[in-house]
Amino acid sequence: MCGIVGIFSKSPAISEHLGAHLARMLAQMSDRGPDSAGVALYRDSVTPGTSRLSLYAPNSDVDWEEIRVRLSETLGVEHVSVSGDHAVFVVYVDAAKAEAWVAANLPHVHLMSAGHSIEIYKAVIPPTEFAPRFQLERMSGTHALGHTRMATESRVTTAGSHPFSTGMDLCLVHNGSLSNHNRLRRTLQREGMVFRTENDSEVAAGYVTWRLREGATLEEALEGCLSDLDGFYTFAVGTADGFAVLRDPIACKPAVMAETDEWVAMASEYRAIAVLSGAEDAEVWEPAPGHVYSWGHAVTV
Repeated sequence: MCGIVGIFSKSPAISEHLGAHLARMLAQMSDRGPDSAGVALYRDSVTPGTSRLSLYAPNSDVDWEEIRVRLSETLGVEHVSVSGDHAVFVVYVDAAKAEAWVAANLPHVHLMSAGHSIEIYKAVIPPTEFAPRFQLERMSGTHALGHTRMATESRVTTAGSHPFSTGMDLCLVHNGSLSNHNRLRRTLQREGMVFRTENDSEVAAGYVTWRLREGATLEEALEGCLSDLDGFYTFAVGTADGFAVLRDPIACKPAVMAETDEWVAMASEYRAIAVLSGAEDAEVWEPAPGHVYSWGHAVTV
């Protein structure tokens, strides 16, 4: 099962209330994934020379103020936003240095994403409870992806929930199952990729990140999935400037897309798109098997 939603804003009016739109879409996918929920939300890029970190603390006793002080003393902190066991820090170093520092100095904290615009939130709660916990309705942004999970191939944990981020400002959500992910995981590990969970979807995200690192465009990286990933899947991949959608060549997992002058949306079922303003006048279609669909904004870093 599992449910995917995505929304790409074309107008300030949509961007201002992007979190509220995403929350309504996510709630519609509750039946497809009651085990956990997660979102990747892209905001305006941080100032040059800084990076945005999304952190998750499995230990409920974590002291975010202590972590803020430590980060401030070593990396410098421009901004902090705390939501329970999640926190977003904007620090005065590039994302790679910040990620390395967190790995070396905060072993009790899980780095969920790093980059200039991405923020990730996820939790083992029903999707209908997700938006209130993280006050999603109050968030603005340029585009976002969401996922509701029905676990089939790994334990139900926050870390093992979607979205998965394996590169700067990149994330992936997945509906389906891969059959060659263990072999591919070992191949990617030899290429320097690091995986934190047993989830096959993280391997798919790692594959896309590796292809991008090797010089492929996002479209080329996703086209590579068609030959290098065995299984059935609908992928939605987020980047700093937008998102892309790919279904496997058989396309047995459901997906629908829609577009208006104000937004582009995708979901596992049309009911998640129907809650958006203007949906009744949108161009609606089923994405073709093995075809990459993408939308993007101009990004300045």
